[in-house]
Amino acid sequence: MGTISSNPIVGCFVAILGLAVGSFLNVVIYRLPRKKSLITPRSSCPDCGVTIRWYLNVPVLSYLILRGRCRHCGSKISLCYPLVEAVTAALFWLFYWRYGLTVSAAGFWLLSAALVVVFFIDLEWGIIPDVVTLPGIALGLVFSLLSGHLEVTSSALGILAGGGTFFALGLLGRAIFKKESLGGGDIKLAAMLGAFIGPLRVFLVFAFSALLGLLTSLVVLCVSARFRRERILPFGPFLVLAALFIIFCGQELINWYSEHFLAR
Repeated sequence: MGTISSNPIVGCFVAILGLAVGSFLNVVIYRLPRKKSLITPRSSCPDCGVTIRWYLNVPVLSYLILRGRCRHCGSKISLCYPLVEAVTAALFWLFYWRYGLTVSAAGFWLLSAALVVVFFIDLEWGIIPDVVTLPGIALGLVFSLLSGHLEVTSSALGILAGGGTFFALGLLGRAIFKKESLGGGDIKLAAMLGAFIGPLRVFLVFAFSALLGLLTSLVVLCVSARFRRERILPFGPFLVLAALFIIFCGQELINWYSEHFLAR
């Protein structure tokens, strides 16, 4: 539910902040895997190379005005750009709605920005950059110290539970399938999630991400010949989706389980 301190006007400003952050995340998502500077040069069209003017770089709105095409060369602009901006704005607003203007909300804004970057980079490139997850682990510990949302011992245990469990699963998968089944990026992402949400919720993330991954794999196997041949399906996006679901609904799931199974 929303917080007493949530305010529609402040919520609008938070959403605008999310749009601006999402615009920067687009730069990160495009340039980071290509090993380009995140600061310079200014944004330009990937096809014609013409620098995009500031008034044509307004989050979401510019895409709609330009009808998804470059003003100079007419090439199509990826739908991922407005999607990243809109999703980031929605997550910022949801965390404000849930926690108000608090350290907890700010910490989850940082986490959501990292998860958006991980989702889209892993989906396209099949990698999870260490430059996102390793600082994220440290930020999770700091978040637990400053916010009171999670005890620092739970944050540390979450890192061990997340990273350690995935590391063990990776060793098991390699022994069974004779090849790497979980990458180092997945392990560090799991450790980062554990730092922010603790050991119990990170195990719930494992369960839901595995279920989501299994269902998606079954669907893709039925429709994609390429996937049947190559078995290419990054796991990071499933971890991201499961983590967001557990952050918002995890306590309700725990309460429901306790009420129906543990209270007997």
